[in-house]
Amino acid sequence: MFEKSTWIRLPRNVVVGHGVRSSVVEVVDELHLQGRPLLVTSPTPRAVAAEPVAADFEAAGIDPAIVTIESATFESVETVIEAAEAEAASYLIGVGGGKAIDIAKMASHHLDMGFLSVPTAASHDGIVSNRGSVPDGDTRHSVAAEPPLAVVADTEVLAEAPWELTTAGCADIISNYTAVMDWRLAKRLKNVEFSEYGAALSEMTAEILVDNADHVRPGLEESAWVVTKALMSSGVAMSIAGSSRPASGAEHLFSHQLDRLAPEAALHGHQVGVGSIMTAYLHGGERGIWRDIRDALDSIDAPTTATELGLDDETVLEALTTCHEIRDRYTILGNGMDERAAREGATKTGVID
Repeated sequence: MFEKSTWIRLPRNVVVGHGVRSSVVEVVDELHLQGRPLLVTSPTPRAVAAEPVAADFEAAGIDPAIVTIESATFESVETVIEAAEAEAASYLIGVGGGKAIDIAKMASHHLDMGFLSVPTAASHDGIVSNRGSVPDGDTRHSVAAEPPLAVVADTEVLAEAPWELTTAGCADIISNYTAVMDWRLAKRLKNVEFSEYGAALSEMTAEILVDNADHVRPGLEESAWVVTKALMSSGVAMSIAGSSRPASGAEHLFSHQLDRLAPEAALHGHQVGVGSIMTAYLHGGERGIWRDIRDALDSIDAPTTATELGLDDETVLEALTTCHEIRDRYTILGNGMDERAAREGATKTGVID
């Protein structure tokens, strides 16, 4: 008897394009959200987007509240929860990069109220996914949460974001290739739950960016459009799968271990991009797609070596040989890599000298 069931939560509305920041109030109306919004933002996005959005609410006769958080921590989540209760907020709006949106996402989950995602940088797929990421000491927690009710992504704003944030978003998407490879391997060897639809969507998203890497350039709204749509597809793939598997494999374990060994040395997306080069090599050897991944990253000015990440070779090797210990998720790294094998793979792919 067939008894399988699933519950997929996705954003109800996705608005992407030039000047759509001014559509936030309209989107709220379309969702039939009532009461007072609390805008969750960080210092730079506050001036760029949060205050203009707040002004739009005021012009519509709605009195919004704003809370500014400095860092992505569990303490910040508590700050937002307290602000929402003190301001009698009915829903949250995350305005900013991954930091503000992840904090708003987790706070809204705790408060059992909806939230909207208004990204100001195309830096990672958290702008639409059902997961939040928060550092805690020398580790990083990936926390399950509700996806946003709606996403409003203004390509004019996104195109003005620092270019390195956009290239980090691109690298995060390109690394989906190896995440899905690991997921399929875990399905074959460990019989983990697998979604063909989620995997196919994730792979297609990575392929779109690899194929269009030559056209992703600084300051172009068309580039912001391509990258943002890819990030949204990746987030949807995770919601379909009910886990981060479509976008997180050994390359993410590598990045999380780097966060422990060399905190804030490089952006998350850049670290997973370099990790993806090496893990793709492990999956396919000389005939694998690691060269395509490396060339695509190089084309968009994303790092492809330890030096470009601001790291020494030994730190990269330590991360590669120990990151399997971070969580119970089967990947190509299995129970760990021998140091000599790690050095050989990292050298052959050009990640280290």
